Amino acid sequence: MTKNSAENYVPLTHIQKLIADRMLKSKQTKPCYYMEISVDTTDLLNLRPALRKALGFKITTNAFYIRCLGIAAAKYPIMVGTIKGNSIKIADSVNVGFAVNAPQGLVVPVVKSAEKKQLLDIAREEKLLTEKARSNRLTIDEVQGETIGLSNLGAYNIDSFIGIVPPPASTIVAVGNVIAQIVVKDGQITERKLLSLTLAADSRIILEQTAAEFLNLIKTLLENPEYLT
Repeated sequence: MTKNSAENYVPLTHIQKLIADRMLKSKQTKPCYYMEISVDTTDLLNLRPALRKALGFKITTNAFYIRCLGIAAAKYPIMVGTIKGNSIKIADSVNVGFAVNAPQGLVVPVVKSAEKKQLLDIAREEKLLTEKARSNRLTIDEVQGETIGLSNLGAYNIDSFIGIVPPPASTIVAVGNVIAQIVVKDGQITERKLLSLTLAADSRIILEQTAAEFLNLIKTLLENPEYLT
């Protein structure tokens, strides 16, 4: 017997349909490869309370990640390249789209020209965009122009994951949970706070070596957070 009941169906919202179409198109058209790196965030996390006191503003870890993407993509501009006909077009700016879990579904506001902004400016903008995303007040301009993606599931206790490259971009960096681990550092056994960064990149545009250098630069910046302030 075939059961036909509305209780067995959950209707898709408009934004869910839009995301589904965009992600399907990305998976079908972008032949990606993936790489992962471990980052020691102990110094960064230790710096945040003093930074908040000095600046009078709470700097989220997401703000640090956006700042890193801006710096690293400015050094490796091919990371924000896309195929246009028989050429690769490099984006004019590093516009970081970061995923926000909002009541209406996944929303991706965009921090424009991240390579030109200081950490405090990025932190203020990221806070404002996140609040607007969760209250469904984002403008069209605030969700357009993404040239590189960032997805962070650390707050959901996910150790590591692989993101889907956004349709308008060629790269996304996925951030996992901070995990306390016993390691050997400078010849001493100590506890450090490590997290996983996973990069997905369009292989038609970005060489694996370039992507590896890009990811290692992000690691270096996060492990030396004084360069980001």
